Amino acid sequence: MVLLDILAIISLMFGLSKTNSANTSLIGNFELAATTIVSFLVFREKISKKLLVSIALITIAGIILTFEGSSSFYFNFYSIFVFLSCVFWGMENNCTRLLSIKDTRIITAIKGVFSGLGCLIIACLLKKAVFSLEFVLPSMLLGFFSYGLSVSLYIFSQRYLGASKTGAYFSSAPFFGVVFSFLFLSQELGICFYIGLIIMIISYYLVIKDTMDS
Repeated sequence: MVLLDILAIISLMFGLSKTNSANTSLIGNFELAATTIVSFLVFREKISKKLLVSIALITIAGIILTFEGSSSFYFNFYSIFVFLSCVFWGMENNCTRLLSIKDTRIITAIKGVFSGLGCLIIACLLKKAVFSLEFVLPSMLLGFFSYGLSVSLYIFSQRYLGASKTGAYFSSAPFFGVVFSFLFLSQELGICFYIGLIIMIISYYLVIKDTMDS
C-alpha cells in the first residue's frame, strides 16, 4: 500500500511539472476507472452497466486531455505519467479497502508517515528537498486537510461503500482542482479541455445515478 502510494505521488508530480494543471486534474478522474477495474478483476466487486459506461467515458475524456492546444493537438508525453499515477492509486485503493475495517486513524498514520518518508528520501537523493519553514509549515497545514483528513474519510467510506463506489464519489475531486486552477493559476484552457469536461460531467452523473439506484 505504501509502495504504491509513493510510486503514484512521484509519477503525478513528474507529470504535473510538465503539463497543464487543469488538464491534469481532469485526467486524474481515470483513478476511478483504475480502481474499479482492479476491484472487478481481482476482488470481484459487482459493476453495473451504468458504472461501466461511466468508466469508458472517463477513459475517453482522459485520452482527449492528453492532447494540449486547440490548433496543433500536440501530444503531451508527460500526461502519461499522470495516467500511470492513477493506475498506482487504483491498485493502492483496493489494498486500502482490505484494511478499511481497522482503525482509520492508524491506517492514515501509516500511509502518511511511511509514504511521506519514502518521498522525502527520494527528494533528498535527487537534491530536490526544501527544508525552509516558509514552505514546510504551509505544506503541513495543506497536507492535514487535503491528505490526512481526506484519507481518513475515504477509508471510512470504503468500509461501507466498497472501493468502486467510494472511488466514484471521490472522482469529484478533479473538478475542484479545475476550479482552483482558474482561481489561483489563471490557466488558459483549450478546446480539448472543454470537450473532456463535458464528458466528465456526463460520466459523473451516471456514477451518481448508479449509486442511487443501488
